[in-house]
Amino acid sequence: GYLIAIALGMTQVVALYVAVALTFSSTIIIVKLLSDKREVDTLHGRIAIGFLIVQDIVVVLVMIGLTALGEAGDAAGLGWEAIEVVLKGSLFIATIGLLMRYVLTPLLHQLARSPELLVLFAIAWAVALGAAGVHLGFSKEVGAFLAGVSLASTPYREVIGARLVSLRDFLLLFFFIDLGAGLELATLGAQVVPAVLLSLFVLMGNPLIVMVILGAMGYRKRTGFLAGLTVAQISEFSLILGALGLSLGHIDAETMGLITLVGLITISASTYMILYSHPLYERISPWLSVFERKRAYREEALNRNTQESNYDVILFGLGRFGAGIEKELLQRGHHVLGVDFDPDLVRRHERHGYAVCYGDAEDPEFLATLPLGQVCCVLSSVPDMRVNLVLLHSLREHGYNGTIAVTAHTSRDTERLQDAGANQVLIPYSAAAAEAVDKLFGEGKQCQMQSPQ
Repeated sequence: GYLIAIALGMTQVVALYVAVALTFSSTIIIVKLLSDKREVDTLHGRIAIGFLIVQDIVVVLVMIGLTALGEAGDAAGLGWEAIEVVLKGSLFIATIGLLMRYVLTPLLHQLARSPELLVLFAIAWAVALGAAGVHLGFSKEVGAFLAGVSLASTPYREVIGARLVSLRDFLLLFFFIDLGAGLELATLGAQVVPAVLLSLFVLMGNPLIVMVILGAMGYRKRTGFLAGLTVAQISEFSLILGALGLSLGHIDAETMGLITLVGLITISASTYMILYSHPLYERISPWLSVFERKRAYREEALNRNTQESNYDVILFGLGRFGAGIEKELLQRGHHVLGVDFDPDLVRRHERHGYAVCYGDAEDPEFLATLPLGQVCCVLSSVPDMRVNLVLLHSLREHGYNGTIAVTAHTSRDTERLQDAGANQVLIPYSAAAAEAVDKLFGEGKQCQMQSPQ
């Protein structure tokens, strides 16, 4: 990014700001998209969120450094300013750490009796630390980020996160409004070509870099591709960084408009790339083998159970419904190989002695590693229509002739899955309701009133 900016005629300082802005990706947008696709707990989702958090930590440190640079009058004052920033930052973090240890968790235990109070406190806590960040000479974003980190360390992180989803999505609307308002329409024409070039670099270059790194680390090309797509846009922190550079006089309004335009292009384009990541991968996967080692040892470690040869059932999905099916099949003497895309769930089942492996039902290349030739039944407990349709298609492509059972929520989905080749379609709630009625009224049982004693 720096070299492209230099080639476009920017000065070294401006090119450095642009390059750094292109480096960071939007955590809030990626988390929302992965949540909507239910891929937060997948391997590529966890990898993506991991390096997005690292990026956020780095950009916060960069912003603190720039703040110190802006407050220093000269080179001599920069050293003292840096020491002061380090001291204030250390004191700020230490204070938050003490509050997390001795105040925050016990207080949340009391507030958790009312979900509304829990949400109100989370918002007030973020506002308070944001204000403290501004007062200490940092920024409100730094304070709010530390507030999120502190809340994430409590036992109520999932509850707070779930309750704040609607507020997050609502405030995201204003982020895009501010993004559009930051464009200078008068200078837009001169910025289109640089913005397109830089956007292409972000949309294609960033995913390629991630794929190279993950491939070298021993991950499969599919994991690298899906994780790489999540960095194909710039971050909201990139705009904050640009605004900070503008206030310090390091960049001008035209450069800020350029960064904003790149943000609009990359966020818009990458959203559809992520939403249609699986079909996109199927189309270009033959050309991605260069990004995968001959032996993807990182994921093979999670799939060692696929090498055994005594299975008669393969079960996709080890959630509550799938785990119940697995337990019942094992009690009846079947040899079951469980498959799930959540690495933590895979390890948990392994600790309990089950034969499980990591994998995705939507990955046709993964299906080729399974012992399909020996099992009599492939069962999916995942009630997702798209996932099950892809699984049915892939199994037929691999020539599987055994029984295929999938899961659906409605009778309409059942008909569509049967038309696609499913031999059996399970409807969990209907089956549970029928079993409950049988237990209450089956086998000649009569409904009788109990006489008072």
